[in-house]
Amino acid sequence: MTDDIDDISRRTLDYYDRHALQFFHGTVAHDVSQNIGALLDAIGAPAPLTILDVGCGPGRDLKTFSAMDHRAIGLDGSAEFASMARAYSGCEVWQQDLIHLDLPPAMFDGVFANAVLFHVPSSVLPKVLADLHATLKPGGILFSSNPRGENEEGWNGPRYGSYYDYPTWEKFMTAANFAPLHHYYRPPNLPRDQQPWLASVWRKPFC
Repeated sequence: MTDDIDDISRRTLDYYDRHALQFFHGTVAHDVSQNIGALLDAIGAPAPLTILDVGCGPGRDLKTFSAMDHRAIGLDGSAEFASMARAYSGCEVWQQDLIHLDLPPAMFDGVFANAVLFHVPSSVLPKVLADLHATLKPGGILFSSNPRGENEEGWNGPRYGSYYDYPTWEKFMTAANFAPLHHYYRPPNLPRDQQPWLASVWRKPFC
């Protein structure tokens, strides 16, 4: 099964490596200020905070966090994205596959996981969430945003995805010892059937 999971990850990352420049131009102008604000408001402390941008892609949000005087560190499994993110944001970026994370303990005030965790197969999602939990400081905040669904999982073209409803996502998160703060759907100010993204905010207990 490990080989199958590694193959899933390699195939998905290969897609992003091959389409990195196209992805950058297609997403660099996306407004995710609502999501960034949700993370920072939940932390509730002034800059500089130490933020891990998981699945940072070409570095759009790293650059935003850095401009707000935070210490932002990126992480991406795609070599192309990691290189682009370093150049675009000027931030430190770690190239790591989500299913084989090697993170320092209790280092980060916040983890920003925007449009990335849905690529993790459900069978290894508990380990990934445990790794992210461990790298947060006590009381730290994890923000996630994923395309929502009815708990289906599989290939969407060349990329693998798991598409959860909120109750199922909450079960994964609380099993990893995160406490729910709030969740919402995006884009804002639209009917629910036109809001394909589920965003949620979680706290690591203080003790």
